[in-house]
Amino acid sequence: MSSALAPALIAAEPLIDANAIDYIIVALYFVFVMGIGLAARRAVSDSIDFFLSGRSLPAWVTGLAFISANLGAVEIMGMSANGAKYGLPTVHYFWVGAIPAMLFLGIVMMPFYYGSKVRSVPEFMLRRFGKGAHLVNAISFAVAQLLIAGVNLFLLGSIVHALLGWPLWVALIVAAIIVLSYITLGGLSAAIYNEVLQFFVIVASLLPLTLIGLHRVGGYGGLKEKLTAFAEAAPPEAGVAPAAQQLESWPGQALTGFDSGFLSVIGIVFGLGFVLSFGYWTTNFVEVQRAMASNSISSARKTPIIGAFPKMFVPFIVILPGMVAAVLVQEIMDLKNGGTPAGGASGEGVKYNDALLLLMRDVLPNGLLGLAIAGLLAAFMAGMAANISAFNTVFSYDLWERYIRKDRADDYYLRIGRLATVAATIIAIFTASIAGGFSNIMDYLQTLFGFFNAPLFATFILGMFWKRMTPTAGWAGLVAGTLSAVAVAFLSKDSFGTASLGVIPLEGQGASFVAASTAFVVDIVVSVAVSLVTKPKPASELKGLVYSETPKEDLIDPEEAGRPWFQRTIPLAIIAGVLVLILNFAF
Repeated sequence: MSSALAPALIAAEPLIDANAIDYIIVALYFVFVMGIGLAARRAVSDSIDFFLSGRSLPAWVTGLAFISANLGAVEIMGMSANGAKYGLPTVHYFWVGAIPAMLFLGIVMMPFYYGSKVRSVPEFMLRRFGKGAHLVNAISFAVAQLLIAGVNLFLLGSIVHALLGWPLWVALIVAAIIVLSYITLGGLSAAIYNEVLQFFVIVASLLPLTLIGLHRVGGYGGLKEKLTAFAEAAPPEAGVAPAAQQLESWPGQALTGFDSGFLSVIGIVFGLGFVLSFGYWTTNFVEVQRAMASNSISSARKTPIIGAFPKMFVPFIVILPGMVAAVLVQEIMDLKNGGTPAGGASGEGVKYNDALLLLMRDVLPNGLLGLAIAGLLAAFMAGMAANISAFNTVFSYDLWERYIRKDRADDYYLRIGRLATVAATIIAIFTASIAGGFSNIMDYLQTLFGFFNAPLFATFILGMFWKRMTPTAGWAGLVAGTLSAVAVAFLSKDSFGTASLGVIPLEGQGASFVAASTAFVVDIVVSVAVSLVTKPKPASELKGLVYSETPKEDLIDPEEAGRPWFQRTIPLAIIAGVLVLILNFAF
């Protein structure tokens, strides 16, 4: 067992003072969750039902599930931790690092995924580049999902530990069993319909926390005054960013760790806004799987675009509470001033990841506290369920069926999918211990995204728009890009704690931006070089896989043109794009 979990192996005093009303609210939520799993089980008759919901869901369902699947540890604890540590520049993860890529996914890439009828992103890689790239992508994706599922499970277990005072290892096992139960019963449909429920529970729980917290500090104006006073009074050795950097989103030096505003903007726009963002949103099967469960190519294209509307307003209920905690919660104030306050959800000292929990403790009355706890549990369950459901699909279709047991009956692969779900949940209990070693969970997650998503995006985008790219270049670029990102991470300061060499003196999350950018550039260079000396696939085999070789009519739904503007892909994307530009200028 990791040392990160060791202090929490024994029972502790609950961090949150919940009462019977709060427990009843949480219990009712779990009744609904399991009920959805049981109901969804009736619709599972084959592997496509289990892994892709029979491709039968409407766009509004998959659109909300698309966002809810991402509204787990990254959004809730990670972004509130970022809000407490860095302030307003954290909005870049949404308005620069999400919305543009989501719109691109809906407009450009979903027609290829959905139209090709592939069952996963690695299967698309198989058709475009062959077995080498497919195997590299399938294995790296499976490993990434086990690691990220561990993040969600660690935070989910931390909530149970904080609520009940149970030993963390017990809380991890109980939380894992709950998620395992409804995914094993109902497959992707259970996960998606629970994600829709979880989206509304999350919003209903975090909105009151934000409003009450802002009221306590005197509104947004009072928050700005308190952050300014705190930054001015902070000891120099604490390294607290100036108030101006915490209260203005651009140029974002508090987040990136760059001294130069110009370099900070370049890091955010290229490293986060292009490489990390497009790499995550356009190639991550966790998200793409939700759109692939849609009932038509039009619904698949609209899924990420519908999701973009709630996504752009999520910062107001996750980042603002973190900023409030930084001036209202004594333990977070002490931590930011360079102290090491005792306690926290992990039991080994307060971390930025505790900002939201401690703010809930300090400002919410009973009843609302129970709703907030249910919202956090919903968020982590949504995130973990998304990771596990994506893992079991890739493991069953892309690894087991492709390389271990071919040409078996469909119900055999359905059983393998359920067994993979159980195995992945057990492994996540152990990978949770890795997440427990990071003070700010976003540092860990961004490092993982740089390893796995950035090189994959480079391979995808080059292969989709350059028909000369060869199968050999597909796997060679992926391997080279991933290894270069790992090298940069280990050379950077604090990326892996004591294992980091500190040659690249970057703090904040600038190191992950640099690692992702390096992976992208190395992947492109290697892919182009290898393509020029190896044989490409014939053009006749690239239809539906390369833009120039695919007829336009294969990429659109002919019936969409006759629908009202608010049911069409492009008008919705334009409105979302304009709104996010306004938000960027306003803040």
